[in-house]
Amino acid sequence: MTELAEPKRARGRPRKTEGERDDGNRRQALISAAAQLFHRQGYDATSTREIAALVGMQPGSPFYHFGNKQDLLLAVMVEGMKQASERQVAAIASLANDLAPREQLRALIRNQFDVLLGPDSDFIPVMLYEWRSLSREQRQTITQIKDGYEAAWTPVLQALHTSGQLQAPVQLARLMIFGALNWAVQWYQPPAPKAKQKSSPRASLDELTDAAMALFLRDPT
Repeated sequence: MTELAEPKRARGRPRKTEGERDDGNRRQALISAAAQLFHRQGYDATSTREIAALVGMQPGSPFYHFGNKQDLLLAVMVEGMKQASERQVAAIASLANDLAPREQLRALIRNQFDVLLGPDSDFIPVMLYEWRSLSREQRQTITQIKDGYEAAWTPVLQALHTSGQLQAPVQLARLMIFGALNWAVQWYQPPAPKAKQKSSPRASLDELTDAAMALFLRDPT
């Protein structure tokens, strides 16, 4: 009697089932919902039940993906920094190789304002507001990611310092620039309708960028 051949095993990782693929989408939906609610209401005032309800899940569903609410907060911050890094890499890649350092800094500042205040901008404000809600180990994780993100600014600031356009020491200047830009999430409002513009101090993101450049740099000599 002829023996049946054993079925060949597929190489590589086994394919994910439809349910497993959906789990990944649900996890991302929870992160996005948490970012919205943490930004609008604050971390302490937001329950996992509310987060689950926002994406149409059962109250206990978040704990299938995250050990606790603090882990979900960390995931929001990691996702925010991931998105910010991707945007920054794209912004830098779009610049001409011979672009002056001053214009490079303008592009970086404009991108930072878009990350902080533009569409889908819940994530980074949560990181700025809720930093102390993380554990010490979780804060170290975010600090490492943030330091890598900010490091891309150092060569540009160094070139501006060498040319005399940036007078402060480079590392202190970087910290103070990010502090000033990030604080905009506390007070910024988009431009008012035309009928109210005369009495409104609101500005576009391009206008904010121009103001930041004037504040941080001297005119080139």
